[in-house]
Amino acid sequence: MAVDALQPGFATTVAALRLRSWRLGPGQPMRVLDQFADAEFTHVVDDRADVHINSRDGRFYLGWFPNGRPGGADEGWVKDEGWVIAVTGTASAPGYKMSFGTETPADIVAAAAARVLETSRRQ
Repeated sequence: MAVDALQPGFATTVAALRLRSWRLGPGQPMRVLDQFADAEFTHVVDDRADVHINSRDGRFYLGWFPNGRPGGADEGWVKDEGWVIAVTGTASAPGYKMSFGTETPADIVAAAAARVLETSRRQ
């Protein structure tokens, strides 16, 4: 793409931008939650309708907070945190945590959760 330095501003074509359509909006949370079988995970829905899923060994946690996660530094609401996935570490390896906003598409969260599940193995 050539730039004309004599013209003010930025000029390009739509074809050069390679516009895309991106998935937006929270989508269907069941795409995430349905991955966790009752036999291997416990499910709790609390009084705020937040969903908490734990592995039977207690090392995996998934939380869905449709209206944002309660708590935080000022004990208010963490307004934009809609999903939390955490795996507790061991004595020799640290765990990890990831979070997604309330407007993150459930398909994206489902893919991350599926990948975490794929990396686990029974001992």
